[in-house]
Amino acid sequence: MRKICLFFQIHQPFRLKRYRFFDIGNDHYYYDDFSNESILRKVADRSYLKANKVLLDIIHKHKDKFKVAFSISGSALDQFELYAPEVIESFQVLAETGMVEFLCETDSHSLASLSNPSEFQRQVISHRQKIEKFFGQIPTVFSNTESIYSDQIGEQVANMGFEGMVTEGAKHILGWKSPNYLYCSAVNPRLKLLLRNFKLSDDLSFRFSNKNWNQYPLTSEKFANWLNHIEKREENVNIYIDYETFGGRQSSESGIFEFLKHLPQAIFKYSDYIFSFPSEIIRDQQPVAPISVPTPISWADEERDLATWLGNDLQKEAFAKLYSLSNLVEKSEDSKIIIDWKYLQASDHFYYMSTKFFSDRPTYLHANPYESPYDAFINYMNVLSDFTIRVKKDFSENISEHKIDELVRKLDEKDKEIIKYQIANSKTPLEEPQSTKKKSSKTSDSEKKPSDEMAKKKRS
Repeated sequence: MRKICLFFQIHQPFRLKRYRFFDIGNDHYYYDDFSNESILRKVADRSYLKANKVLLDIIHKHKDKFKVAFSISGSALDQFELYAPEVIESFQVLAETGMVEFLCETDSHSLASLSNPSEFQRQVISHRQKIEKFFGQIPTVFSNTESIYSDQIGEQVANMGFEGMVTEGAKHILGWKSPNYLYCSAVNPRLKLLLRNFKLSDDLSFRFSNKNWNQYPLTSEKFANWLNHIEKREENVNIYIDYETFGGRQSSESGIFEFLKHLPQAIFKYSDYIFSFPSEIIRDQQPVAPISVPTPISWADEERDLATWLGNDLQKEAFAKLYSLSNLVEKSEDSKIIIDWKYLQASDHFYYMSTKFFSDRPTYLHANPYESPYDAFINYMNVLSDFTIRVKKDFSENISEHKIDELVRKLDEKDKEIIKYQIANSKTPLEEPQSTKKKSSKTSDSEKKPSDEMAKKKRS
């Protein structure tokens, strides 16, 4: 039997408030709480909760025949906890059925894999721990931010213990080959690669309600027939879309929820496919060939490259400035700095600076909140300037504390040496002459005062 994998991506960034030049050095809180909460609530009510209910009904109706996978960013989970905990609860109910698999990704949906391997690994570990905490699963399959992949990234992912990874079935990488097979990394064949069928995925995600599309309207029966007409030797089809397709990009009035509701039955009736988890395909199938990807690819736009986030000088400057702080942030123990560092890495901040798509911004719930890419750049750089001041100040204070600690340690060692010297020069090991005791006491007190003062300074 051939297999179909349904993957749904969920991400919500912590959007920044309007941060002026005069706020730098004075205001250290960067987030637009009102927008974050209001947008999250809208998306939860229009999309996530409704779609989750449909999926739960499908699972109950078809028992163990229907399976689905999710990739939920850590920042989305953080916002669910803050503004819509019932969304997490609804995903937990789905998880308890055993028919839902959760993938691992970067915690803040960042571009760290392109710049900082150690930060990339920290975020992956953090996200894996969140998935285990919320849903009781330890992911074995990885989905990088925006499906970004290269040979180098694949090597890192394999070394972190993942068995497989999801990425784009980009034409310029595949050439004549089909995305409907299991592949493996050319650098590390242990890492299996599931490739997104972008034609079928985009038909559903982008063209579903387009009345000018020559395939409109798209019904579940038509979609199942498309699947059935794929070459019989092609083993599996990976449909990977943004979960906000349901009720967000495609409104409820478009019939998208009805499509989802009837899709499994149509596939069972009109095709020879069964639903499968990503981990099952990786376990049950052998790769047909390795794929070499020397330059990173993504699932964005026609070129499937990184231009959406790093295509202009504004984006590159902001990206370089952010990750130039990596070494300093690594040394910080300030929890607020660490949290801000995580949220400032979200790929969305760089997307908002894109000049490539500004004239054709999406109208669904993830729309760009800025007036222009330059507005986005200035706002982000103002925030980053304040963050840089905080990080450098924290680093300087940490260095000072280390110096104080070192001085205190040396003074303590000096005190011990003095006491050893006094004991060694006493008349008996058990009792010192009165003159020595008196002198020793005074010397000890005078020597310990600087040490005590340093300790006090350190504590203060």
